Amino acid sequence: MTSTGEERDGAGRDGPWWWERRRGAVLDVGLGAVSAVECAVEGVPFAHEAGLPVPLGVVFGVVVGAVLVLRRRWPVAVVLVGIAVTPAAMGFLLGVVGLYTLAACEVPRRVTGTLASMSLVGTFVVTYLRTRGDVEGEGALVFVLSAFMAVALTVPPVLLGLYVGARRRLMESLQERADSLERELSLLADRAEERAEWARQEERTRIAREMHDVVAHRVSLMVVHAAALQAVAGKDPEKAVRNAALVGDMGRQALTELREMLGVLRASEKPVRAVAAVADVVAPVAVVEEGPSLAELEVLVGQSRAAGMSVEMVVQGEGRAYPAEVEQTAFRVVQEALTNCHKHAPGARVVVRLAHREEEVAMQVENGPREGEARGADLPSGGNGLVGMRERVLGLGGVFVSGPTDGGGFKVSAVLPFR
Repeated sequence: MTSTGEERDGAGRDGPWWWERRRGAVLDVGLGAVSAVECAVEGVPFAHEAGLPVPLGVVFGVVVGAVLVLRRRWPVAVVLVGIAVTPAAMGFLLGVVGLYTLAACEVPRRVTGTLASMSLVGTFVVTYLRTRGDVEGEGALVFVLSAFMAVALTVPPVLLGLYVGARRRLMESLQERADSLERELSLLADRAEERAEWARQEERTRIAREMHDVVAHRVSLMVVHAAALQAVAGKDPEKAVRNAALVGDMGRQALTELREMLGVLRASEKPVRAVAAVADVVAPVAVVEEGPSLAELEVLVGQSRAAGMSVEMVVQGEGRAYPAEVEQTAFRVVQEALTNCHKHAPGARVVVRLAHREEEVAMQVENGPREGEARGADLPSGGNGLVGMRERVLGLGGVFVSGPTDGGGFKVSAVLPFR
C-alpha cells in the first residue's frame, strides 16, 4: 500500500479499508464520482467514433472514471488506465490526479519518470493527431499546441506531487526526530532523578558517618571517664575531680563539633540540593567542611591516654600539607579505630603509626590482646565504625584493610593517595 500523506495530517486511523483517515476516503470517493461523470460524458463521442452503442460508451466511461477511487491503493494502475484511455480522449481528471498521486507516494522515482514520460508522449500524439485535421496547413502551430497541452497536463501534477511528497517526508523525519528527542529527554530526566536520589542517599550516608565519628568517639571517652569517676569517687577525690573535668571537656568538644557540622549543613543546604537536582556532577555532593587535621592526632592520642589507655604513636617521614579531605579522612580513621579499642579492647596496648610517603599517607592502629582483668565500660556498638572507615577511604581512591592479628589483637590499616 502507498500513501500520499494527505491522510496523515492527524493522529490515529479511523478510515475504512486502505484509507487511514475518513476524510481521505471521502475525498477519493468524491474525486472518483467527478471523474466518473466526466468520463461518462466523454464516453458519448467515443461511442460514436468507435461505432458502439451510446449506453455502452457511457458505462465504459463510468467504470474508467471510477478507477480514481483506487489512487492511494494502486497509483501505478490508475496512471496506466489513464494512459490507456488517452486515445479515447477521456479521463483528463483521472490522468492529472493519478500523476500527482504517483509522484507524491513512495513509488520509485524511476517508475514515476517512466509513466510520466508515457503520459506526456501519449497526450502529445493524441492531441497532435486530433488537431491536425482541424487546422490545415499549420503544422508548426499544431505541433506547438500539442506540446503545450502534453506539458500542461503532465508536468505540473508531477512537480506538485514531488513537492508534496518531499515535504511530507521532511515532516515525517522532523516528527521522528522530535519523538526521538522527547524519548532522550525522558531518559535523561529519569537518569537525572536517579542521580539526584543517589546524591541524596550519599549525602544522608555522609551525614550519618560524620555524626557517628563525632559522637561515638567523644561519648565513648565520656563513658570511660564516667566509669573511672564512679570507681574512684570514694577512694581518690582528686582523681575523681580530674575525671569529671575531662568528662566536661569531652562533652564541650562533642557539642562544638556537632554545632560546626550543623552549621556547615545549613550553609551548604542550597548548593547540595542544586547539585542533586541537576545531577550532572554528583561526586562533589559530599561537601568538605572544615574539620580535624593530622596535626590534631597528638591531642586525640593524648585524650585516649588520659582515659587510661596505653597508646604509643609512631610517625615516619616528614609531614606536609595534604588536601583537606585527606587529612580529615586520616584523622577519622584513627579516631574511630581508637574508639573501637576503648569499646572492645580495654586495657590493651595500642600502637598508632603514621607514615608520610611520596604520593600517599598511610596510617595504622593496632591493639594487642585484651587484658583479662581490664573491665570495659559496656559501650554500645552499632557495627558501623568499620563500614564508615572503609567508605571514607575508598571514596578517595585509597586502600583499607582491617582484621585480627596473629597475636590476638586487631589491626586497622589505611592508605590514602593525595596526588
